[in-house]
Amino acid sequence: QVHLLESGGGSVQAGGSLRLSCVGSDGARCMAWFRQAPGKERELVSSIDSTGHTTYGDSVKGRFTISQENAKTTLYLQMNSLKPEDTAMYYCAARQPTYGCAWSSVWYNYWGPGTQVTVSS
Repeated sequence: QVHLLESGGGSVQAGGSLRLSCVGSDGARCMAWFRQAPGKERELVSSIDSTGHTTYGDSVKGRFTISQENAKTTLYLQMNSLKPEDTAMYYCAARQPTYGCAWSSVWYNYWGPGTQVTVSS
């Protein structure tokens, strides 16, 4: 069983930075960050598989960086050049260890409670 917990959210002005953290992984599975804004579907922000291969949503490429530390038990999302449209609840998610990463949230089995990110203009 995997229990995930995010931290690091907050309120920043446009152009600012935040680093989100997620603890609870075991380093042997795909990990991902999703976000969901009010009235919108949950979307993949970034993922990293057990080999270190990363993917990013088009809207965050070049601004966000996903990484793992502490023997891959902690997942990070460094968010730079934040924009008001990045405002959302951000969730850490994990798949079962036998599967690679996926774009859709339906394929992720474990979720944290989320951390709110608010970017003001």
